[in-house]
Amino acid sequence: MESIDRGSVKDVDQQQFTTAFAEFLKKTGKLALPDGNWVDIIKLGIHKQMAPVDPDWYYTRCASIARFLYLRRTGVGAFTRVYGGKKNNGVRPSHFQRGSRSVVRKCLQSLEKAKLVEKHASGGRVLSQLGRRNMDTIAKQVAEKLARQQQQF
Repeated sequence: MESIDRGSVKDVDQQQFTTAFAEFLKKTGKLALPDGNWVDIIKLGIHKQMAPVDPDWYYTRCASIARFLYLRRTGVGAFTRVYGGKKNNGVRPSHFQRGSRSVVRKCLQSLEKAKLVEKHASGGRVLSQLGRRNMDTIAKQVAEKLARQQQQF
């Protein structure tokens, strides 16, 4: 077997990484939830019919946004396209609708308060050095966990 250095977010499964990073954000307590019961009742876009079922959806969305920022510099508008989807219009044809701008904005603001994300001089947001370091650490842990599971079989 060949050994590959897996110290980057790009090298691990995105679903496993996002779940692990969301747990890290929740466990450390750095990420502050928005005020009020906003998190419990909001829809994530006009194309959605109900609020999210997962009570920790906010941490998962923030982790997903952070992972996307690891890959490229992006702003709020681009994230609304990423988290958009098809709107069911009944008997009429479905059409693409963008995701909620408010949710993306609140997630980015929470990540900025946690010093994981910072604004870029020419627009958009980028990961800070602390954010990149934390994400690489979590990615390495996910890769090691996966390697241990493969060795057992």
